[in-house]
Amino acid sequence: MKTINKTINIKIILILIFFISCNREEELEEVILLDPVITNQIVNFAAPQTGGMGQPIGGEFSKFDFKTGMKTTSETDWDIAFRGTTIAVNGGAATGTADEPVRNGNAGASIVSGLFAEVTNADNLTFTQDADGAFAIPTGSDNGWYNYSFQTNVVSPIPGKILVFRTHDGKYAKVEILSYYLDQDSSNPRGGRNYTFNFVYNPNQGETSFQ
Repeated sequence: MKTINKTINIKIILILIFFISCNREEELEEVILLDPVITNQIVNFAAPQTGGMGQPIGGEFSKFDFKTGMKTTSETDWDIAFRGTTIAVNGGAATGTADEPVRNGNAGASIVSGLFAEVTNADNLTFTQDADGAFAIPTGSDNGWYNYSFQTNVVSPIPGKILVFRTHDGKYAKVEILSYYLDQDSSNPRGGRNYTFNFVYNPNQGETSFQ
C-alpha cells in the first residue's frame, strides 16, 4: 500500500513539475516574442508653412510615422504632423486650422517635465487629442514645447519638456525636440522649420515601456 502511495505521489510531483515547466516556457516565449524598443534621431525634418508675418498661415502638414521612423504621405498611417511650430496628432477632431490633415486614428499627446532618459514609460499619463480650436500640444511661446524670443527671433525647445504620444494605432512613443533649425544652427533664421528630435518607440501592443 505504501508503495502505491509513493508511486502516486511521484506521479503528482512529475505532473506539477511538467505544468510549472510549461508555464515558464510560455512566459519566456512571450518575452522573446516582444519586438525591441526603437531608439532613433531624426535630423532636419522639414515642416514648411505658407503665410506668417501677419498673413494667414497655411500649407500642408508634414506627417511622421513612428513605426517606420520616416515622413509619410499616407492618409491613415501617420502619428504626428508638423507645420511651422505646430504639431498635430492623428486623433481627435479638426481644429479649424487651414490645410490640416484628416484625423482617423486614436493618437494623443502628453507633455512630461523631466529628462528624456528619465521618462521610462507612458503609465498613468493623460493623453489629450486635437479638438475644435485647440491642438493637443498647445501652440504659442511657452505654452507647449518651445519658447520664442522676440529679441533674437529664435525658436528654442523648452528644456525638460518631453512629448509622449499614444500613436494612431495605440502604441507609445516619446520625443525630445532638440532644434527647430537646419543642422541645429539657430544663428540662421532662414533655416527654421527643420526639426531635429530624438524619439523612442515601443512597437508592441499594450506595452508602455521605453526601455
